[in-house]
Amino acid sequence: MATDLNLPKHIGIIMDGNRRFATMLGEESWKGHFYGAEKVEEVLDWCRELNIKTLTVWAFSMENFSRAAEEVSVIMDIFVKYFNKFANDERVHKNKVQLKVVGNLGLFPKEVQAAAQDAMEKTKSHDRFEFNVVMGYGGRQEILDAAKKVADKLKSGEIMQVDKDVFESHLCSRDVPDVDLVIRTSGEQRTSGFLMWKSDYAEYYFCEKLWPEFEKEDLIKAIVDYSERKRRFGK
Repeated sequence: MATDLNLPKHIGIIMDGNRRFATMLGEESWKGHFYGAEKVEEVLDWCRELNIKTLTVWAFSMENFSRAAEEVSVIMDIFVKYFNKFANDERVHKNKVQLKVVGNLGLFPKEVQAAAQDAMEKTKSHDRFEFNVVMGYGGRQEILDAAKKVADKLKSGEIMQVDKDVFESHLCSRDVPDVDLVIRTSGEQRTSGFLMWKSDYAEYYFCEKLWPEFEKEDLIKAIVDYSERKRRFGK
């Protein structure tokens, strides 16, 4: 890839197509999440190689809790497995990758919470690459929750006025940098409320491939496409 490209500092990915991928292989749909989790590991490595500083993946929305109990149980097991793996991965510590969870972690089983907290604790001092996992999250819910917190503090007199920075400090994504490029796989062309505050001026790239089919060349295509755009930020 050309070195003179205008690289995005922060890439967000809406990972779509796991279940369709498994069905395409003739397997039960929930098995697609295993393929999807393996792909996350690959993409994390590719982003580091390409000098992308922050990667955020949307792993589990609020709506996903309403899926079949068997599928949700499988996803919870995957979370535990991969958070534990991340916490003890030599590559993670060698490359100083920091993990953050964005969303309401308290909605998840104790095992998931413990594994995620352990991984975050063991990587909290890392500062070369930021990896964010969005889970238990909804874009409208995040903004609504922040508005309620701000309103309560205004009422109590804890704060006297509200501006952009004050409001943003009450978001669960407050510590996440603004997203430059959002990639959505599987051919779907909608945002689904992904980090609404942080991606208001992000560029979007829609990939036809299902998430487990996503390859390094697809990531590079998205980055090249981003580099060729002129970002105006509403001006």
